[in-house]
Amino acid sequence: MSSKVELLYLTEEEMIDAGVLDMKECINTIEKMFKLMGKGDYLLGGPNRNDHGLMLWFNKEEPFENMPKAGPDRRFMSLISYLGGEFDVVGNKWYGSNIENLNKGLPRSIHTFTLNDKDTGAPLSIMAGNLVSSTRTGAVPAVFSKYLARKEAKVLGAVGGGAINQSCITAIATTIDSIDKIVLYDINVEKGEQIANRLSEQLHVDVEVVDDINACTNQADILTVATSGKTKPFIKEEHIKEGALILLTGAAEFEESTLRKHRIVSDLWSMHEKWLEDGLSHPEGISSILDWTMSGQLLNLIHTKQYDNKIDDIGDIIIDKENGRTSEDETIICMMGGLPTEDLAWGYQVYQNALQRNIGTKLPLWNESYLTRES
Repeated sequence: MSSKVELLYLTEEEMIDAGVLDMKECINTIEKMFKLMGKGDYLLGGPNRNDHGLMLWFNKEEPFENMPKAGPDRRFMSLISYLGGEFDVVGNKWYGSNIENLNKGLPRSIHTFTLNDKDTGAPLSIMAGNLVSSTRTGAVPAVFSKYLARKEAKVLGAVGGGAINQSCITAIATTIDSIDKIVLYDINVEKGEQIANRLSEQLHVDVEVVDDINACTNQADILTVATSGKTKPFIKEEHIKEGALILLTGAAEFEESTLRKHRIVSDLWSMHEKWLEDGLSHPEGISSILDWTMSGQLLNLIHTKQYDNKIDDIGDIIIDKENGRTSEDETIICMMGGLPTEDLAWGYQVYQNALQRNIGTKLPLWNESYLTRES
């Protein structure tokens, strides 16, 4: 009996050749994924199948000199999942994140991704994961926009001009044909101007840069928020346009009454609830999750029994288990936590593209038949 196991290794350059930056294909893939999520044909980690992943938790002070300490966007995580349907595969995203990476000329997060056969556990591929992650992160709010944006949405507002929100902007503008203006707010106005020039050339849409977040939010039919760091943008109720779709890829703060007043839709609310459970078991309590979870403020309201409204999942809306937008005046706030199945779906599609295009390096994990013998 042969025990040969071979995997496909894909560098970032090879991922690009295999189409990892093809936003339209990614959006279609993520939409398929959400349909499977709505049907329940997926598994996340943990016995309740709703864990975002397994994370190394850091404290502000540690007993050993070299042990990592808590800081903005500092974490290590392993995100495992299974996705059924045409994917029928297991995958794991492994990454470390530290805002200080930016001072070293590195991305805030550095990702690798592995695909595995669901039955044998054998690895199918190991690939560079940053572009898988950034592209699918942009595609997710585009899918939300397809199903929840008001008709003929004209203005796309963006809070934060980093790589993640640029991906979100590109995906949303690709999906919503009626967008004719982008309003960008970034705390670094000079950087915002540079980003605006690139986006305008790429998307052939007017891009206005503003130095006041309110000047962005009060124009936006669709608002995408993606910032990093400890300080979160504050979105005032009086500056939210009626009927707006607010897409939280990153965390933001609201008036508590805003969260109670408007409809909330999530990628998978049971995953967010697991964050609350994890936070409450941490030595620092719920404050340990507030810096990095886009749903942290809402989870705290739920924990303190100040919020009891129903929260819908986008997968249920896509497969018509729940209603989509109910009126043009309905304001909807969407909270997206980065599902492991998103990376799995897009990583698997890029892997299939690589196989078809003969891209990548095939690496033997082992070839010896003796490995099948009983020990």
